[in-house]
Order: sequence, then structure tokens, then C-alpha cells
Amino acid sequence: MDWLQALILGIIQGLTEYLPVSSSGHLAIGSALFGLNGKDNLIFAIVVHAATILSTIVVLWKEIFNLLAGLFNFKWNDETQYISKILISMIPVAIVGLFFKDYVEEIFGSGLCIVGCMLLVTAVLLGFSYYAKPRRKKQISFRDAFIIGIAQAIAVLPGLSRSGATISTGLLLGNKKENIAKFSFLMVIVPILGENLLDLVKGEFSSSGISSVSLLVGFVAAFISGTIACKWMLSIVKKGKLIYFAYYCLIAGAATIVLSFVK
Repeated sequence: MDWLQALILGIIQGLTEYLPVSSSGHLAIGSALFGLNGKDNLIFAIVVHAATILSTIVVLWKEIFNLLAGLFNFKWNDETQYISKILISMIPVAIVGLFFKDYVEEIFGSGLCIVGCMLLVTAVLLGFSYYAKPRRKKQISFRDAFIIGIAQAIAVLPGLSRSGATISTGLLLGNKKENIAKFSFLMVIVPILGENLLDLVKGEFSSSGISSVSLLVGFVAAFISGTIACKWMLSIVKKGKLIYFAYYCLIAGAATIVLSFVK
């Protein structure tokens, strides 16, 4: 992977991490078009995911600061409850990461057909969440947090959008648009940082065949584009415009399935 490919894939990752169109799916499509494959792609994906998590922290730093300030009051206040809900939402993806990581990595290398199919699933989820009109709740419950966490765990499949799955699930459960968007972005911070730390301890990055320059270019590109996309997505969810992404995923999914047979 040269620096130009890393730049393009980094921008794709940053934009699609927050937009409900699947960053993993688009990275797989981009890698296939560039003729890239193997373990190096997985390592690159981990690096650019870390960059987008950093962009989340930058965009939502006030919310994160307030949550931590409330937590260190050592009271069962709103902030402590919110953090507890985030921790509960992490349980399903932690189980997947600890016990099914090898299976997930095998799925990532199984080709574009699975990516296309999961993009179609993303389109269906976004469509349901747009047309469903459940009674809206004032805040996310502990039960909702766990169910949204299950959606996040299932969204490890390439092509199934994490933000699309979690936001759609939250909306279908009756949560307010602005509440579920922020919760969706905050709940992924610890799992991805934890995964990166684990891979670093295992020495995964030391065996990468990708140059340091390419990794750095990809990281910076993903961070900048991710910051822009995160702010944009928060606005889009409030306005309820997710249906347009359902149309996009429908077209992209069908095209990817066709591409998988052509290749």
C-alpha cells in the first residue's frame, strides 16, 4: 500500500465511520479495487479506526468532560448512570471480541459478496427506522443500551454499518434522534481503543508490511475526514434524513454483489 492509496482509504474510513454506510464495507471495497488484501489491510483498518475515535473525542469533548466530571462526584447522578449504560452497551461487543475474533477476521477475508449483502441489510434497517413511529422516550434506558450494544456487536460484520445499526436500533426502540446519535458515537470509544491496545501488546503492528508513512497518512486523513463527518452526522440525524443513506446502501450493496461475481 503506497501513501496515495492510504490517503484515499483514510478519507473513505473517516467519512463512512459516522455516515451509516459501513466503514468496514467501504474499506473492503476500496482495498479490492486497489488489489490489496491480507493481514496488512486489517492492521490499516485498526489504525484508521483509532483515528476516527480520536475525531469523536475532539467533536464530543464537552460531553465527555461533563460525563467524567459527574462520574468523579462519586454519586449515582445522571452522568454516572449514562456511563453505566455505555458500559452495559459494551458487553456484547466485548464477548464477540474475546471469543469470536478469529471468526470475524475470517469473515473479513471472505470476499465482497458478504459486504454487499450486509449493505442491503443496512439499507433495510435505515428504512425501518425512518418509517417506524414509536412513542419517543426522554432518555435511553439500561435495557435499550444493552439491545443497542447487541446491534453494535452484530455490526462487526463487514458491510453492516455500526452507526447505522446502533442509531436505527435506538430509533426503533423509541429514543430521541439527538440522544441516540451521541450515544452511538460515545459507546464505541472504549471498545476500539481497547482493541488497538490489545493488538499493540500482541505486537500486531510490528509485523505489518505497510510503511510507517502510509499508516501516518491514512491516520491523518481518517482523523480530518472523520471530524467533518461526525459533526455532519449529528446534524443529519437530528433532521431525520437517514432514508437517503438507505437508498445509497441499497444501490451500493447491489453493485458490490455484482462486482464480487465479476472479480
